[in-house]
Amino acid sequence: MLTFIGIFIIIFGLLSFLAKPLLGNTKITGWITPQRSLQIVLLGLVLSIVTGAFFYAEPGTAYAVQYPWGGQKAVFRQGIHTKMWGRLIPIQFELPIKYVIPNSNGELGEQSEYANVDYAKYWAFSDAVKARIATSVVIGINTEDDNQFLSVADRNKTEQNMIRSRIIPNIDQSIKNTCKLMDAQDYISGQASDFDRYFKDQLENGMYVLEEYSENQSREIIGDSSTVRTVMNKESKQKRFRIQIKDGEPVREKGNSLKAYGLTVIQAVVTEIDWEETFDNRLQLQKEEVAQTQLEKQQAEREFYRAQKEKARGEADKAVERARLEKEQIQKTIAAETEAKVAEFNLTKEKKQYEVEKFKALSKKVAADAESYQNAKLVSAGLTPQERAEWEYKTSVYVARELKDLSLPEIFIEGGTKKASDGNLLQSLIGADLAKKMMDGKKEQ
Repeated sequence: MLTFIGIFIIIFGLLSFLAKPLLGNTKITGWITPQRSLQIVLLGLVLSIVTGAFFYAEPGTAYAVQYPWGGQKAVFRQGIHTKMWGRLIPIQFELPIKYVIPNSNGELGEQSEYANVDYAKYWAFSDAVKARIATSVVIGINTEDDNQFLSVADRNKTEQNMIRSRIIPNIDQSIKNTCKLMDAQDYISGQASDFDRYFKDQLENGMYVLEEYSENQSREIIGDSSTVRTVMNKESKQKRFRIQIKDGEPVREKGNSLKAYGLTVIQAVVTEIDWEETFDNRLQLQKEEVAQTQLEKQQAEREFYRAQKEKARGEADKAVERARLEKEQIQKTIAAETEAKVAEFNLTKEKKQYEVEKFKALSKKVAADAESYQNAKLVSAGLTPQERAEWEYKTSVYVARELKDLSLPEIFIEGGTKKASDGNLLQSLIGADLAKKMMDGKKEQ
């Protein structure tokens, strides 16, 4: 831009030399002098030289500099560099390209200001369902190999030309091939990730070579990403495509790859799909059917668990009743065992008591027999047992009292027959004392 300004200033300075001779002295040409015209020309020359010889490289942008004498160089660093009035071909390090589905007002949104944005196109899946597919693709250029970058820049001339003539056709071909590999129903049933994988692989490494085959389709898949049901219907033939495989690797179209241009795919994903109205209606019916199925399934599960709950409650009641009966049985068993043991103990006790009473009776009998025998002996002696007992008692008391006051002789001479000597010495002494007292009593009379 500054180069053109410098050229314009030079032309203006040259014209100022001719203005005064042609127009004469006027208010406009009054301030123009040859010195000022020369200064204007020199200023234009300086600007042209400076802006033509140097340029400023912006960050994130690679430049291919093509010199007027045929040479060229690549610039990947930001800052001031020489171009020597050569041509610049700037290309961003990363090229964002988006297919966007317009909103209800037909607007593309703010993202169109920061990326190469285009309207999303309609593509047909293998089951003939059409949809507008919004994608987000980021392409990176090769900043390591100067020769390859210069070759790409020389063949494409501008960044926009490279996007429109090289990158976008590859994106379209990748989407088209990927749509052929699956049904729309397959996409919403869980193969969305496969779609992104096929899309990016073809865009980076080359387009798949597809082969056509036919299969008998006798079922219709109904469901969403979480539920799939099959409904048997009338058999129909549907044309399908699959990837040609050779030596375990997919066969690809030759010469149709971004990698050949030193471009790498940093990102390639499907951001949104706008299905055609008929398929949307079908999806809505399927969602309602799935929702009804899920509702019925939940109701069936609820009834099942309710039955299980009642069954468990019955088992719990049975367990409680069984425990109660077992407790009563144990109590009765323990009581019966206790009564049996008590009865056995009482029987043993009665047996022991019987033996004790038996021995008591025998003892009494023996004692009675002994007493009877003793009484018989006493009767034969002339005294009753009571009399003898009373006599023995009185005798023992009297003897004890007399013995207390007894004053025995200091000298006792025993003589007589052998029979007397065999008697009791004490009795003899007592008898002698009694005799003495009786004699003393007679003398006093």
